[in-house]
This record gives sequence, C-alpha cells and structure tokens, in this order.
Amino acid sequence: MSALKAGDSFPEDVVFGWVRPSPETAGFNACGVPTKYPASSRKITTRATMTLGAIPPLDNASKLMQADTLEFKNKKVVLVSVPGAFTPTCSANHIPGFIAKTAELKAKGVDQVVVIACNDSWVMSAWGKANNIHDEFILFASDDDCKFSKSIGWMTSPDRTGRYALVIDHGKVTYAELEPAGGVTVSGADAILAKL
Repeated sequence: MSALKAGDSFPEDVVFGWVRPSPETAGFNACGVPTKYPASSRKITTRATMTLGAIPPLDNASKLMQADTLEFKNKKVVLVSVPGAFTPTCSANHIPGFIAKTAELKAKGVDQVVVIACNDSWVMSAWGKANNIHDEFILFASDDDCKFSKSIGWMTSPDRTGRYALVIDHGKVTYAELEPAGGVTVSGADAILAKL
C-alpha cells in the first residue's frame, strides 16, 4: 500500500493495541490488560473483560469474545502518529496541543483523537497517564510492530513511526499529511483544526 491521501478509504484490517482507561488502572502502578482497538477490522477476538476494564477473574481468563466493530467507520477520528512516547518533541510540542484544544476539536465534530507510536500498549498507556488523560476522547495506542505505519510507508526508521496526522471521517480519509524532517507543522492540532 502507498501513502494515504484525502479521498482514500481508510484501509481495512487496521488494529492497534491499547489499555482501556478505567478507575482500576488510573495509577502508574496499575498496568491494565492490553486489548485490541479495531480501527477498521471486522472481527477481533479478545479476552473477555469485566465492566470498567478490570482484569477478569482467573477462571474467566480463557474466555474469548469477538467484536464486530469498525471504530473509524462510525466516527470522525484524528489519528496522530509520533516517533515515540515520552520523546522531547512528541511530549513537549506535539501532543500537548491536542490536549489543550480538546474542546475546539469536539466543537468541530471530532469524536476521538488516537495517538499512535511503535511503543507497546503499556508504554502508550503510561504516556496517556503522564499527560493526565483518563478517558477515551484522546486514546494512546500502539501501532504494534509499526504495522500500519509501514503499510503506508510513513516511517522515520525501521522501528519508529513517522510524525503524521490523518483525519478519518466515517471511514474516509479527509486529511493526510506527513511531517517534513523536524518540527510540528502539518500534523499538529492547529493544522488539523484549520482543515476541519
């Protein structure tokens, strides 16, 4: 697959890893259980969990459930990719803009902001907690093995996703920009708000 552009359908079978925020996993000493976030995958098999994302009792640990969900097909989503969690530009210049402009993004009809990097689900969850995110409007997820970013060719190195942003409106890409080397210009909150 080549790079995405406005007018494209969001690719099928895209799945990210994440840890659902819950009161039980709010602290830094609580890891949570990673699960799959089916951005555009029709069938995802996950371990069944109790309400509020709690770890299931041991006797239920082997129970599986299937989700028939296409998250990006039913929402207006801003997908933001960064080279790494807890890195200087990502932590100081890129993601804080989305956090600060949450109300403006919602006012423009955005249902969710999904921040991805190649870090694992636990690291991304910890980064969300470090940014005081405890709900699902801004979701910190793992692009496991950089699979999605590699599929569109937007990588900075073999193990780092590129810095880019996509707007997906009910399954259609309406904005897709990869940052030129250095800086946050076309993938920051202000650039996205100007295009919504």
